[in-house]
Amino acid sequence: MVRTLRMIAEEMRAMGKVVEIIGPDQFRSVPMPSYPEIRLALFPRRKLAKLIDDFAPDALHIATEGPLGMAARAYARRRKIAFTTAFHTRFAEYLQARINMPLSLTYAWLRWFHGASAGVMVATQSLRDELTARGFRDVRSWSRGVDLEMFRPEPKENWNLPRPIFAYVGRVAIEKNLPAFLDLTLPGTKLIVGDGPQRKALERDYPNAHFAGARHGAELAAAYAGADVFVFPSKTDTFGLVVLEALACGLPVAAYPVTGPMDILGESKLPVGALNEDLQIAALDALTIDRTACRPHAETYSWSACTQRFMDNLVPTRGST
Repeated sequence: MVRTLRMIAEEMRAMGKVVEIIGPDQFRSVPMPSYPEIRLALFPRRKLAKLIDDFAPDALHIATEGPLGMAARAYARRRKIAFTTAFHTRFAEYLQARINMPLSLTYAWLRWFHGASAGVMVATQSLRDELTARGFRDVRSWSRGVDLEMFRPEPKENWNLPRPIFAYVGRVAIEKNLPAFLDLTLPGTKLIVGDGPQRKALERDYPNAHFAGARHGAELAAAYAGADVFVFPSKTDTFGLVVLEALACGLPVAAYPVTGPMDILGESKLPVGALNEDLQIAALDALTIDRTACRPHAETYSWSACTQRFMDNLVPTRGST
C-alpha cells in the first residue's frame, strides 16, 4: 500500500494537485509486533491535528486503521469534516492466524472504524461484495496500478537453478501461506524471493527450496522475469500487487480462486494464469500458458487510471458533516 500511495501522489502532483502524505516517519514510533518493518506512531493526535490544520486539505483520505488512522478519524469527527478510508489489509484474518482472535470481533471493530467514513475504497469487486455482505457501507471500487517501466520481461535473472522455476515473491510471513506452496510436489525448483519473520523457520523446514532474500528495483523485476511460473499461495490478500508485477514481467500466475488473483486473472481475455483449489494443479497448468499474453494484460492496470479512480472516490471536507 505504501508503494501505491506514493505512486498516486506522484500522479496527482503531475496533474498539478498539491498532495501531502502524513506517515509514521513524522512521529515517534515503535515497530509493530511481528511486523518490524511497519512503524506505529506514538501519541500522534496533537501533532497530526496541527499538520492537517496547516495543510487545510480539500479532501482527507485515511489509509490505515492503526494509531495514525485512529487519530485522523478522531480529528475528522471532532471537526465534523468528511473523509474516505481504504480497506487494504485483512487484519481480521491476520490476527486470527497469529493470536487466534475471533474474526467476528475484529470485523466488528473494522465496521466501526470505516463506518464513519463517506466511502471505503477497496481494490477488487469480490472484496467489495464481501465487505458489503459483512455490513460495511459505501464501499467503492479502486483498483491498483503497476510500474510498467520497472517491471518488464527483460532482462531476466539467470538463476542457474533446475527448471522449471516456480517462484514466490513477497513477504515471508505466516499470512502468506507459503507452506501450501513449499509442500507441493513440483518439478524443477521452488524459489522464494523476499524476507520476513518466517524465513529462518521455512529455510530449516524446506532445505530443498531456494531462498534468495529480498530484491528491489531492477533486480526485483529481473527476479520475476527469470522464473517460469509465479505461485501466489496467499488466501488473505485484498489484491496482490505482486500478481500484477509478475504479469508485467511476462510471468504466468498460479493461485487459489480467491479475492485478488480471481479478479486480476479473470479480467484477461487470454489465459495469463491458472486458478484452482488444488494449487499443484494450478502451478502445472500455469506452466503451459503462453507468456506473451501476460504483459499486455498488466498494461491495462495503469497508474493514471488508478489515480483517476482514487480521485473520483474522494469527498470534499469543506461544508460536510
